[in-house]
Amino acid sequence: MHVSSVLYAVLLVTTCLASVSTNALLLVLFATHLKLRTETWALTLSLTICDMMLGLTIVPAGVYSSCGGGLFTEDTTACRLAAFLFVLLQLASLHSLTWMTIDKFTEICFPLHYAQLFTSHRTWLIIACVWVYCTVQASFPFMGLGYYAYNGNASLCMPSLGSSTKAYSLLLLILGMSTPLMTVCALYIAIVHVAKRQARRGTFMCNEQHCYYVPIRPYFRNTVLLVASAAYLLVCWTPYLTISFMDIFHDEDIPSLVEKISIWLVLLTSVLNPWLNSLGQKKYRTALQETWKKFKQICVHVEQNQLPLQRETHICLRSQLTLPGNTTQTTVHT
Repeated sequence: MHVSSVLYAVLLVTTCLASVSTNALLLVLFATHLKLRTETWALTLSLTICDMMLGLTIVPAGVYSSCGGGLFTEDTTACRLAAFLFVLLQLASLHSLTWMTIDKFTEICFPLHYAQLFTSHRTWLIIACVWVYCTVQASFPFMGLGYYAYNGNASLCMPSLGSSTKAYSLLLLILGMSTPLMTVCALYIAIVHVAKRQARRGTFMCNEQHCYYVPIRPYFRNTVLLVASAAYLLVCWTPYLTISFMDIFHDEDIPSLVEKISIWLVLLTSVLNPWLNSLGQKKYRTALQETWKKFKQICVHVEQNQLPLQRETHICLRSQLTLPGNTTQTTVHT
């Protein structure tokens, strides 16, 4: 096996483990902390499920194929279904992230109307529309518009993008991927602009007892997180989109290593999404700390319960040895 294939398989395995564990952790926080279930928490839930399913299905399939597995190395029905699932999960993840950003933008820039615009009912309706749209777009190759095939460089079954399927390729790349990415980046730029303007003048926060001045530092930290949230999307998606557009209009042979890196960067978003869009926020960090404290308390409680059992077992053994007929004889060697 070539060195690049081995390194690619190692990257996929690492991405798989990190994606599953991180998104599973976020699901645990949702299950144990009801305060995280806001009116729009379904958007985060949708993104988490998409990223976790990518780590459980698509990435292991890539590892299996890169190691010489035969199930996904041919244009079979299993390969087409795997490609359909790949496109469906990527589109659903990207569009769920887009609506999360729209929700965040509305909350910051239009706080007085936010409660009326984003309700729980409307959020679930948005999620339903996103999944229906992504399912329809991922089903186009089954309707004769485009087709799915095995990509030997990426060791994955993917949509075949090229001049022969120009209409489907442009529809997928522009409407399905580029437009949500540009929307997210534009909204983050607007949010950063609002945060910067607010930071220059500061603000006052009030509770039930008094009001206090909030300095510029918290806004600066939040701005850094927002910039990182937009930058990682561009870094992870730009190589794949660039290569795909080159395949459509130029039909040039892309080096295998470059294509593998571009696909891995796209899959890497399933690891970065929960950290930069959820776990980086203060309320999630607080919930994570509380969960860790509860876990340590449970471990200590289990250890304390095991000690009396060990003592009782030791006493029972000693009592059995002291019964008549169980006397021990000691032999002295001279």
